[in-house]
Amino acid sequence: MSDEKPKDLRAVPRIVLFSGGTACRAINIALSKRRVHLTRIVPAWDSGGSSKLIRAKLGVLSVGDVRQALMTMAHGERCSGDVVRIFNTRISASHALKEARQEFQFYAEGRHLLLERMEPGLRGAILNYLRTFASAVGDDFDYRNGSIGNFILTGACIAHNGDINTAIFVFRKLCGIDGNVWPSSLDNDLVLSCTLKNGEQRSPQDVVTKLSEADAMIGIDEIRLTNENGDQPSANKAVIEAIQTADLIAFGPGSFYTSILPHLLVGEIVDAAERAQCPVLMIGNILQCRETMGMTLNEIVTQFVGQWQRVSSSRTAPSLQVLANRILLPFEKAVGNYPYLVAHSPSQSGGYILINGEFEDAWARGQHDGDLVADQILALASRRET
Repeated sequence: MSDEKPKDLRAVPRIVLFSGGTACRAINIALSKRRVHLTRIVPAWDSGGSSKLIRAKLGVLSVGDVRQALMTMAHGERCSGDVVRIFNTRISASHALKEARQEFQFYAEGRHLLLERMEPGLRGAILNYLRTFASAVGDDFDYRNGSIGNFILTGACIAHNGDINTAIFVFRKLCGIDGNVWPSSLDNDLVLSCTLKNGEQRSPQDVVTKLSEADAMIGIDEIRLTNENGDQPSANKAVIEAIQTADLIAFGPGSFYTSILPHLLVGEIVDAAERAQCPVLMIGNILQCRETMGMTLNEIVTQFVGQWQRVSSSRTAPSLQVLANRILLPFEKAVGNYPYLVAHSPSQSGGYILINGEFEDAWARGQHDGDLVADQILALASRRET
């Protein structure tokens, strides 16, 4: 298979993939190596890690999932290897505040070997964005365990008047990335929260995705995604444009209640997907996670379909196809603390088509084989073309 990128993007399938930051990495990489035009749509409500400190300090949109998706795209397209390494670097977590700041300066002054050997234009842009970030956060910022990539992207966003879309566009051009990555909303104050089945509330996103064992056993009843005023978030126009020309729209894999389902709560996304009239695919996880302990894939899909209907202007369910990993053993098996996610044949009233297959990576238990899933995605997308 040739790695040469097609020049005419209209001649290749256009795939829109809603996901979190890391769960679909293998699928992203597999698609990036093929003749497709891929658009990743990632959450804009991340409240954990270094994103939490940056949001608290600057009140900007979380860039953690954007960074991971951009770097996965760059890696899959085999471009800008040094940029990927720099973006995925973190400041030491064990340092004192002063030492962590000095380590950051080592990058911001361009003294790291990877920065020294970069093409001058790319190196200059990265250093400018790091300095912009440092100026914005001030001398008292806690850099410990912070992502250099998050600092760079946030600095780029600030340098471009708070426009994350422009910051992403600039980096795609600098790195030579063909695929797109967009946050589903540009609202920078989004808060994800959930109600457990016993009525108790949990918030924000990083709390929901790391539920205690007791809360996980109770289970999540519903989620909410709102801005500071309690209003529904508005969609990123770049996302709506991508959906309108899609040959296939896929959701997953990823943490269901924090990375997948909330996309449906962003205004206009569901209605745009319905207008696109292309196949809609849900990629089931291989394993259960803390958010979905004790659930089957069928129960997860029912939640997805129900949420879709509630926000749809037409109140109709999607014509949905679901990719399910076939479990070959007659007894429960787990990877670490998490059992495999079971799928049953849906009833006639289920309203979706289950596509069973052996989609687990033979070398990485609990993870998808990117090539096998990519084959299924392209097979479904080709039906739209015909």
